[in-house]
Amino acid sequence: MTGEPPAITTVHDGVARLTLNNPRRKNAITLEMAGLIEDFCARVHADDGIGAVLVDAAGGYFCSGADTRDLAAASDDPAAPESVAGVSAVYGAFVQVGRLPVPSVSLVAGGAVGAGLNLALATDLMLVTPDAVLDSGFVARGIHPGGGHLSLLGRAAGYQHAIALGALGVALSGAEAVRRGLAWDVAGQDDLLETATRLVAGAAADPQLARRIKQSATLELGPPALSWPAALEVERGTQMWSLGRKGSRGWDRNPPKPDLS
Repeated sequence: MTGEPPAITTVHDGVARLTLNNPRRKNAITLEMAGLIEDFCARVHADDGIGAVLVDAAGGYFCSGADTRDLAAASDDPAAPESVAGVSAVYGAFVQVGRLPVPSVSLVAGGAVGAGLNLALATDLMLVTPDAVLDSGFVARGIHPGGGHLSLLGRAAGYQHAIALGALGVALSGAEAVRRGLAWDVAGQDDLLETATRLVAGAAADPQLARRIKQSATLELGPPALSWPAALEVERGTQMWSLGRKGSRGWDRNPPKPDLS
């Protein structure tokens, strides 16, 4: 992997893919990687041809968290401006993933620990291998969770799970995470990418619609969530836009073939 960037990005057929590429350290997130994640997110915002995002990792392990060398340096003087800035840069990158304008899916093989679990939870859906380990990890290291970890856990699976993982240090397998609602579905490691690609195919094929639906979901579901009448108003204008785009002929069972002469 020498000479390769710690995060690789590609765009193909409406799908933008971010691959963590620090496998020798189980894809621990460095400051350089955090910067590349932010650059990737900015590219997704700017490119209207992107309808979905996949986040995965090289080497069979999703992410072991923030690089412990950076954490050790911050521990020497946690109040120092450079310590605060370094930790904030890592967590800020996850916030940008959470603010992506299109549906996003993380592909978790091997494990996601601490800040690595934050990254997975920042996406809209998580696909996991059955034996992947999802572990808050903060309590085991004797530190308080960071990066909005408890909020992310609570958003995904509720208060009890936030306490169980974040405060009690409970770890879940991928299969159990799906059963408890923390992850969307399981797939074998060799099938993760194909499963995710099928899952986002509709969004990738129609980026305009995907972006508008994602925006409505963000507005309606919050936090704070909107009332049903308010959600109706949020959706009304965009649904009318989609009807106008489709046009009356779009409802024909057998639309006329275009004249190619």
